[in-house]
Amino acid sequence: MSSTHFGFETVDETQKANRVRGVFDSVASRYDIMNDLMSMGLHRAWKAYTVAVANLKAGDKVLDIAGGTGDLARAFARKVGERGMVVHTDINEAMLRTGRERLLDEGLVLPTNLCDAEALPYKDNSFDLVSVAFGLRNMTHKDLALAEMCRVLRPGGRLLVLEFSRIAEPLRKPYDWYSFKVLPRLGQMIAGDADSYRYLAESIRMHPAQAELKAMMKTAGFGHVDVHNLTGGVVALHVGIKC
Repeated sequence: MSSTHFGFETVDETQKANRVRGVFDSVASRYDIMNDLMSMGLHRAWKAYTVAVANLKAGDKVLDIAGGTGDLARAFARKVGERGMVVHTDINEAMLRTGRERLLDEGLVLPTNLCDAEALPYKDNSFDLVSVAFGLRNMTHKDLALAEMCRVLRPGGRLLVLEFSRIAEPLRKPYDWYSFKVLPRLGQMIAGDADSYRYLAESIRMHPAQAELKAMMKTAGFGHVDVHNLTGGVVALHVGIKC
């Protein structure tokens, strides 16, 4: 049997999706509050930058993968207008339900699908833009997921991957202290779950660094990939253009 990582733990790859699902089942109801606390509000700036780089126009078709509580889906829907379409998806039902209810509360009715990024239920060349924010690192087979994202994009379409990445060397020690000492305590205090936030910190360290992810995207079929480091590399936005 093949193995993979779940944070720093090595597990059978057939177990990872269920383990990740358990994490997000646990944190879904407090996910937005914890995002604000964990990032000191910076996640809003990172997402706003992603929306700006997306440069969507009225009528565009967008697939938001691992869309969770709907931050990007909401912003994209405002850009594409009534002639466009934003499909809000996630593999985790609790996260998807939380996001759908939040969007409905704001008067946004978007197509919402429970689906696995490694086997997307969409036709080839269906979307102008695909986005995945803070979700790729939790996927078991990132190469398959990236290939699927490329498949459903039209030629010339773009993939935006917003994800925690490799921080600049001078910031590494204080960042590690914050990640492994402070985040689990915040998770326990706010969400009643230290272990899930310990996993999230570990999963960031196991995720491919900027150059490696860029190479993976090129292998998946993206002819050109730009990397935008944000906040000293705490987060990176990879922008891939399908050949």
